[in-house]
Amino acid sequence: MTAANHATSRRNFFQTVTGGFMGGALLSLLEREVQAAPLQPHFVPRARSVIHLFMNGGPSQMDLFDPKPELNRLHGKSYFDEIAGEVENPQAAGSLMRCPYKFARHGQCGMPVSEVMPHLAKCVDDIAFIRSMHTTNITHEPALFIAHSGRMLPGLPTLGAWVSYGLGSENQNLPAYVVLEDPNKLPVNGTQNWQAGYLPPVHQGTRFRAKGAPVLNLKPAFDQPVAIESLERELIARFNKRHKAARPLQPRLDARMASYELAARMQVEASDALDLDQETEATKKMYGIDGKATDSYARRCLIARRLVERGVRFVQLFIDFQIWDNHTEIKKGLRGCCDKTDQPIAALLKDLKQRGLLDQTLVVWGGEFGRLPIAQLPSDKNAEKAGRDHNKNAMITWMAGGGVKGGVTHGATDDIGLAATENRVSIPDWHATMLHCLGLDHEQLVYKRNGLEERLTSVFEARVVKEILK
Repeated sequence: MTAANHATSRRNFFQTVTGGFMGGALLSLLEREVQAAPLQPHFVPRARSVIHLFMNGGPSQMDLFDPKPELNRLHGKSYFDEIAGEVENPQAAGSLMRCPYKFARHGQCGMPVSEVMPHLAKCVDDIAFIRSMHTTNITHEPALFIAHSGRMLPGLPTLGAWVSYGLGSENQNLPAYVVLEDPNKLPVNGTQNWQAGYLPPVHQGTRFRAKGAPVLNLKPAFDQPVAIESLERELIARFNKRHKAARPLQPRLDARMASYELAARMQVEASDALDLDQETEATKKMYGIDGKATDSYARRCLIARRLVERGVRFVQLFIDFQIWDNHTEIKKGLRGCCDKTDQPIAALLKDLKQRGLLDQTLVVWGGEFGRLPIAQLPSDKNAEKAGRDHNKNAMITWMAGGGVKGGVTHGATDDIGLAATENRVSIPDWHATMLHCLGLDHEQLVYKRNGLEERLTSVFEARVVKEILK
């Protein structure tokens, strides 16, 4: 029996074991041991962890990394009739619109990057750009479900939960899956973006705050002697085990018990991981901490590095509520998005590289879809305030580190950036590629439920985009 099959059969055992005090206790003890300890990948991985930089709202591909000279030539030409069925808001549809920014080539690879990302432009030789991504829905809620869980349905396990389920944690004192959401507001679909779905609840993303206490209610409200605290925890654990023994096959109880035990261990480790005062002033300045636009996202990027450094498998960062959803005033709005994220992300890549962590950390950037090449006009029809509507047929993402080639571009869109046409990459392909970098085969990473072998990529055809891998 292979290590992968052994891990799967153990999982099956935990899903079916029943009976009495001994069965319940065994289930509780062993399941926590399995979920906490690292599991064996299907093959030798190139990456040990992932930092997922999710760009809520849908960044515009032709204004950032996929320049379209044809849009300059055709600017102002009507194109609505050709794409009427692809426009979410037909009443506001305008003519073809050129990019409001200048592009320049950067790095040894000569990758064209928009002027609004000057910091990331210096990192292009470490990045693989995928220009041919596409999805299947132009509305945020279902598109977010697709991006995070592979299907256009609520209640399914998300990518980070699958990684936690497949590989476990490398650090007993920190969760395998950590979410650093924006402090201002939850993203569209809220906490469903990091849910465990039908997987054991222990695999749900744990939310950390970038400022203040990393996890709310992590520490007791008052101090007490260590001996009393230890006795209290031991007593609680005994009651928990007795309660669980009478209720076998209750994964929520297992998750709740495990979370209490993890919380006790996290009191020191989590506070240490999020203590940015341990960083040099030069490092904090590089990320943009204390910068007017960059501070919030910079803190989360630096925390992400500190977390993967400590063995967290999957760290997911969200940004201000839908800031990339530039339906109007894209010239101003898109620049504002980049002002907040460009420097921190570039610093993250540089910092990981100089510490020898980039080769074992997969960094992924992208949103739920792209934008259309035509203008979306505001109610007053002022073209100077135009933005772009949603586009499911073309979007861009990039990956760096963790077994990915640097300085490469994969796929292409048509002359105006409307649709991916060459070497198209679907969301299942994207998911399969990320899992592959972690040593996981998307077809073998399964969870048996109701007689079905559930997968992140479901029944959809998926291929690993090996063209961007080393």
